[in-house]
Amino acid sequence: MADRLLVMTTTPDRESAARIASSAVARRLAATTQVRGPVTAYFWHLGETGEGEEWIVTFKTTKARYDALEAHIRAEHPWDKPEVTGVELVRGSADYLGWVEIATAPE
Repeated sequence: MADRLLVMTTTPDRESAARIASSAVARRLAATTQVRGPVTAYFWHLGETGEGEEWIVTFKTTKARYDALEAHIRAEHPWDKPEVTGVELVRGSADYLGWVEIATAPE
């Protein structure tokens, strides 16, 4: 059974979040994506603290598709150094996890 991942990025606006999310699914790099926001982010950047509005994009994918998904997110993202993080989905219904594997299989 392939390992599944929950991958996340944030974007500065809904439009870029939607573009990255929908294009990842169209390329079968993710089985599904969700866009949530806006959320308020507090961060350290360029030597000082900051606050801003962001949109969260989550992707369900497999370890086998992670590298291609990360490359896609980075290529489509408006920021130079976007967040791209992934965590293993260690539990889940067998039917759902199987669907993630099928939906991300290269054509």
